[in-house]
Parts: sequence; C-alpha cells; structure tokens
Amino acid sequence: MDNGNSVTTKLLTLLNVSATKIGKRKRTYEDHFVPSSKLNKRKSASFAIADEPVQSEGVEDANQGGKPDVDVDMDPVTVEGGKKDVEGDENATEGFEKHFGNDPAILTEASRTTVDSRSWKITNEKLGSLGSAKVSKVESSEATASSLPSPDILDRLKVPLKDRQAKSSPQITQLQNELLSVLSTRRDLYSTHTPLETRQSAREAIALHALNHVTKKRRRILKNNERLAHASKSSPDKLPEDVQDQGFTRPSVLILLPFRSSAMNWFHALTSHTPSPSYQVENQSRFLSEYGLPAGAVDKLATAEQGVYPPDHVDTFRGNVDDNFRIGVKMTRKSVKMFTEFYSCDVVLASPLGLRRSIDKEKHADYLSSIEILIIDQMETLTMQNWDHVKFVLSHVNQLPKESHDTDFSRIKSWYLDGHASYLRQTIALTAYETPETRALYNSLTNISGKIRTEKIYPPAPVPEGINQALVHFDCTSPQDEPDKRFHHFTTQVLPALLKSAVQSTNTIVFIPSSFDFIRVHNWFRQQSGVEFTILSEYSTNQEISRARQAFFKGTKSFLLVSERFHFYKRYKIRGIRNLVFYAPPSYPQFFTEYLSYPFLDDGVEGSDVTCKVLYSKFDWLKLERIVGTEAGLELIKGV
Repeated sequence: MDNGNSVTTKLLTLLNVSATKIGKRKRTYEDHFVPSSKLNKRKSASFAIADEPVQSEGVEDANQGGKPDVDVDMDPVTVEGGKKDVEGDENATEGFEKHFGNDPAILTEASRTTVDSRSWKITNEKLGSLGSAKVSKVESSEATASSLPSPDILDRLKVPLKDRQAKSSPQITQLQNELLSVLSTRRDLYSTHTPLETRQSAREAIALHALNHVTKKRRRILKNNERLAHASKSSPDKLPEDVQDQGFTRPSVLILLPFRSSAMNWFHALTSHTPSPSYQVENQSRFLSEYGLPAGAVDKLATAEQGVYPPDHVDTFRGNVDDNFRIGVKMTRKSVKMFTEFYSCDVVLASPLGLRRSIDKEKHADYLSSIEILIIDQMETLTMQNWDHVKFVLSHVNQLPKESHDTDFSRIKSWYLDGHASYLRQTIALTAYETPETRALYNSLTNISGKIRTEKIYPPAPVPEGINQALVHFDCTSPQDEPDKRFHHFTTQVLPALLKSAVQSTNTIVFIPSSFDFIRVHNWFRQQSGVEFTILSEYSTNQEISRARQAFFKGTKSFLLVSERFHFYKRYKIRGIRNLVFYAPPSYPQFFTEYLSYPFLDDGVEGSDVTCKVLYSKFDWLKLERIVGTEAGLELIKGV
C-alpha cells in the first residue's frame, strides 16, 4: 500500500470511529473538553516513584473553581457584513494565510517531490547579524532570503517588544528584528552557533513569533465561528463552507528543551510579551515552585565567584536540571494559563524524555498531530543526554491521530486530512555547535517554503604556546566502518607507541567523546596486563571521582580514561596531566582548550613538557574545524 492510500485508510478509520460514538458532538475551538482522564493527570505527590513516569501536569488547575475554560476574552473578530477587524492587521496576517491557510498555493505535488528527493536549490546568502547562511528552497520559491519581508507581527503584540527594545542595545534590537524577519518567511531555521550573550534575546524573538502564530490561528477560528453563527441565524441552509481552520487537536507549538530551567527561560520569554496588568499568569506560583529550585536549595553555580566555572557551564546547569517534564500552556488575549491539559493548550513545553514517557504510557501522541511550529533549543545539550529520545518524539509529530478527540472534521484543513502537515510545519532549531545528529535532523526537514542553515568561520581554538600537537589521521571510507577503524588504529598504532615511550606511558589522559567508544576502550584496557589505569565517566560517584583524580595525580595510575559527558556535566580541573590523547576531536572546542591548560595547574610545567595527539578521520569535520579552525580543517580534510 502506498503512502497516500495508507493516509486515506487511517483517516477513514478515524471518521468511522468518530461517527459511531453515541452522543458525538463537534468540537469548537473554545469548547472545554478533557478527552482522556489519564493523560496529564497530576499526581497528588510532588515526586513520582522512580519507575513511574510523571503524568499530566495540570488537570486540576486547568479548570479552577468549576468554571468552564472558555476564552471569553478573545480578540474581537470580523463578521461577514459586519465591522472591520478592530486591529486592522490584514497585512500582518497575509504571510500566515499563504503558508498555513486551508489551500496554500505552495503545497503542490511538484514541491513535495522536490523536498522528498532533497533536490533543493541552495544559495549562499547574508542574513544581517545572523551571519552567512545556506538557504535551501524549491525551484518555484518566490522571494529569496536576501529580500526578507518585514516582520508580520500583529500590532497588539508589537507594543511590549518595542518598549523593551527601547531599553536594549542597538545590536540586540537589530538581531531580534532580523530574526523575526527570517521567521516571517515561514522557512525552517537552523541556527548553528547561538552565542550565550544573545541566547535569551533570540528566545524572546522566537517566542513572539510563536505567540503571534497562536494568536492569528485563534482569531481565524473565532472569526469563522462568528460567520457560522451569523449564517445559521440568517440562512440556515447556506452555511459557509470555507471554514477549514483547524488541525486534529489544539496544540500548535511544541518546544523541546533539556531541563526544567530551560522551560523557565522560555516561560520568561513568552510572558515578556504579555506584560501585567493587562495579562494574568494563572498558576504562576506553582510553576515557579515546580520548575525552580526546591525551597532551601542553594545553586552553587549562581552563587560561585565569576571564573570558577566556565560561562557555558553556568548557563546550562544553573537552576533546576531535572530532565523529565512536560507542561501545557494556553494563551488567550488577556491571560497565560500554565498547566493546561494538553488537548486544551496552545503550546507544549517538554523534554524529550518527558514526552517519551508520556507517549509510551498512553500508547499514542495525538496531541502532537497538529504541531505547526516546532522549536528545539539547546540541541548541543540534548545530544549529551539521549538523542534517541529526540528522534522518538519527532517520529510522532504530525502523525494522524489514533482517536478523534471530539474533532469537528468539517473544520480541519485539507492538508491535515491529506497527511501533508510535515510539509508546512516550521522548525526552529538552536544549537551552540553542530553535530552529525543535529545536521541529520536539519537534512530531514521537508518544509516546502524552504530552510536556512547559518554558518560560521571558526578560528583555531586557543591553546597554550609550546605544546607539541600532533593530528593523527586514519583512513576510513564509510561512516558505518568508522568506529571499528578508529578503534583498530588506536589500539594498534597510537597506544603501542605510547607504551613504548617512558615519558608518554605515564601521566596520560585519554579523552573519549562517544559513550559507546568509551565503553569499548575501557573494556580493552581491562584486558591488558601491566597497564595501570582508572576512569572518570558520567556515572562515576563522588567517591570514585575523588579516588581516581588522586590516583592519577600521585602517579599510581598511569592512564586516566575520561568520557566527554563526564567533563560536560562535572567540569572538574584535573592535575597531573603531561600527555593528552583525544580519541576523537571533542564536541565543544572549549573542552580542547581547557584540557590543554590543565597541565599548567602544576608548578614548573613548560609547554615543551606537554604532548597532545588528536585522532581524526574525514568524518570528524564538524568537530575538527572547531579546534583547528575552518581554513586549516579544510586543508586537513582535502589532504586525505
């Protein structure tokens, strides 16, 4: 069965199930309904048993006091033959309707074939403060990224932004405006080098774009509700048919994040566009309590003196770093409602682990079926967690739902019914650096409006002078064979040379980026007789860490195997190093700089006393350019 027939079969099944339900009612956008009492049911206790995944956060607070959860404070709307829309935002809605309307002209068989076959037309363009970028588009695309439109933000939402920008630096204002212009093209954006100093400003701009999207979608639905109500009174036999304005379920924005502290950052970004007293934030105290640090806890990163911990480490791990969470957020004209039940919310803030546990328990992810904007922040951190969780969640986005959830199928946009939602979904991905996993995710995107990947020319990573650095290349023609080829070269060429040297066979650290490689190398060392070694991994206890560091510093252990995840999570400074071997280039360029600086923690160490070897193949390009620089990296790769 081909894909089209499969989609039709699933859709007919949904329709049949929906039609056979007794007492079936059609869902309108402002209806309050709870399709599943199990999904997102809040536990009475604050903490779940380790083997029991935490469920819905917020069903109790979604409908306080028994009041119906109806958006009575929504935007005024235009009724056919009635008054003009009070805000007069027709121009600001044009781009939204062209891309997310019921029958977008860009959604053709030819455009779908182009993105499915990855036959993009790729150009190099300059995007202002966002820098250089590779812009991929189908041949029929109209505007280029160089001719970016003005941000199509609704007038009501512009005011808080302009007020804050008046107090910001011109650089921040320019960045946010240019970012909003790029996002207004509805192209996917893959920002490959998000600086720490502009990260929150970028989040605020993206949050505004998401809020703008939710508001426009909501206003279109309410407008059609009014049209239908008006027509049913005046001409019951001639109801308008062009009212397809919804997806299968309400949530239209999904934000994937690594930690609860990240959700806190996005909460502040979203609410920065909904200032008091005009807006109310419902359940704010509960959110701050559950997503902040527990009462009485002290954040050592926030209270430490400047310079004790690297800035990127402080930014990543400050606050609540629990990685199992999910929360629904409902946005109305005058309120932000936290802990809203998933099928009644507009925005889902979640970690990949949190969503995976929910999907595994409920056996479906219907609330992800109608996502129109997907935001993935701190992708570099997600790769240090478990990237399989990310892939699992994304495999469930924009899939046909398994249940009807009281959906009014007469209001669903045609491209949802055709199974083409992924061709129109806009993905916004932010990372501090690229990895093969994040690049593969970008390559898999199928937005027919196109996609943008920013680029950066990296300078060489700074290292102390005088250190003898050797880049050791090994031949490999296939990425599938690369792990075996690397291990073979390391165990037959690199290590024997180290063991033969009286100087390099002691005080030697082996830094291993991949967890799979770390386990493999660790097992190999265990099988060698006469080689004294110890390890530091992300699973090492505090006692094991202390014992390993002391043994290595005193010289009772000649080799110390360190996993990259250990350094990512702990960031310990290690003394006693004289020789460094990087099993592969580190993901973070600052890790390379830090480890080459650690020998100089000891007194009397000169650069000539330290050696460094980096094992690499042509498949390490993304990592290699960050430590040797883009230009030198190109020469190295061309030379092999």
